Amino acid sequence: MYTGLLHTHNLLRYAIVILLLLAIFKSLKGWFGNGTYQESDNKVSLFLFISAHLQLVIGLALYFIGDKYKLISEFGMAEVMKSEELRFWAVEHITAMILGIAIITLGRIMAKKTDVDKIKFRRQSIYFILAALLIFSAIPWPWSAVARPWF
Repeated sequence: MYTGLLHTHNLLRYAIVILLLLAIFKSLKGWFGNGTYQESDNKVSLFLFISAHLQLVIGLALYFIGDKYKLISEFGMAEVMKSEELRFWAVEHITAMILGIAIITLGRIMAKKTDVDKIKFRRQSIYFILAALLIFSAIPWPWSAVARPWF
């Protein structure tokens, strides 16, 4: 079960990266191009929202059924903080991802609260760019210090 969830979590990150970049691109284009907020803009935002929350649920399941949580329980947080890899998984990754998903959620909610298209695009652009910075910084890319393979 753990391996299946891990593979799903690993693959879903690419869907989120693509959707996040697409949402940012469409929002910036609408904001600076004075576009009208289309149904397709809403759908990209909605699919990003759903994918991010699904990723969060899978990630939390992995966190609590995985070995890293057992190590935290067994050795305590002081020992975990001494290890770069354990600290990344126990604190940095989960914190950045939860905050990133919260910012995606806020961006979607704040955009829906107005009827002015330019404001919708501006709000989504700002929130989604902030979320992307957080999320991209905490993904275990193959070239990062704490790495995971591409698939």
